[in-house]
Amino acid sequence: MSTNSGVNVLRYSALAFGVFYGFTHQRSINSATRTAAAKREYAHKQQLIEQARAEYVKSKTPASQTKSPLDQDPMDANFDLEAYFNALAAQNP
Repeated sequence: MSTNSGVNVLRYSALAFGVFYGFTHQRSINSATRTAAAKREYAHKQQLIEQARAEYVKSKTPASQTKSPLDQDPMDANFDLEAYFNALAAQNP
């Protein structure tokens, strides 16, 4: 009978240890999952903020800042006279 009770104590001790290990392991898995989800959510919010900033800058940029061929400086080394005349002819038919 003594051996039987010793085996039972060992069995229940192993069972208790297994339950404790399973509980702590599940908690670590859940914690890692929550942390990964929070990082994904933060990255998504960052991406939305950057997209909103880009849209805001695009909406606040006046149309006059867009470069047209007629705004070129004739004293510039990269001045293209043919492109200037083509744009002038297209603007004034």
